[in-house]
Amino acid sequence: MPLPYYVSPEQMMKDKAEYARKGISRGRSLVTLEYGEGILLVAENPSTLLHKISEIYDRIAFAGVGKYNEFENLRIAGVRHADVKGYSYSRGDVTAKALANAYSQALGNIFTQDIKPFEVEVLVTEVGDANGSKIEDERNYAAMGGQADEIRRFLKDHYQEGMTLGDALQLGVRALTVTQNKTLTERDLEVAVLDRTKTRRKFRRIPLEALGQLLGAAK
Repeated sequence: MPLPYYVSPEQMMKDKAEYARKGISRGRSLVTLEYGEGILLVAENPSTLLHKISEIYDRIAFAGVGKYNEFENLRIAGVRHADVKGYSYSRGDVTAKALANAYSQALGNIFTQDIKPFEVEVLVTEVGDANGSKIEDERNYAAMGGQADEIRRFLKDHYQEGMTLGDALQLGVRALTVTQNKTLTERDLEVAVLDRTKTRRKFRRIPLEALGQLLGAAK
């Protein structure tokens, strides 16, 4: 008679965490930077159909790395959460902090209750009307994905406050290529901003033509 299979809860949690980390490390990286007029989000993403960066609400953006279907489900849930809260209370009650807490709880439940954890990292960022922005729990910049540690070290050495959009974009692209033996063109990138100078809805995507002009002007 075969012996029953047993894994301690501690070992199971450790194995799940390692599994999730390996899945995330295989994904292309993403960087987020504060610049003079808002927040810039830059992802290595050659697909024009599948977005890693999206709008959640008026002044809140979402970004994800890892398995697309998993962070897309989280994005949709975040949009619904924000819409219901904004409708039930007021638009001002929808904040990145509350949304990040909801994501943290959902991912924690999935990690502990499901056999397979989500292989994703997600970022929620919010821009204010004044010179005050929030990138998850980070200040000035953040990075996610397989080479996040190397990218953060690069940004720590090169980031400057008050950069123009073009300078911030150029720095973000350089950060994404710091561990690669290749260059990235506008066709390899997905770029969006939270622009505090816009009224109400702050999120806008940077189209391919404008992206090429910004990268060229910053050289």
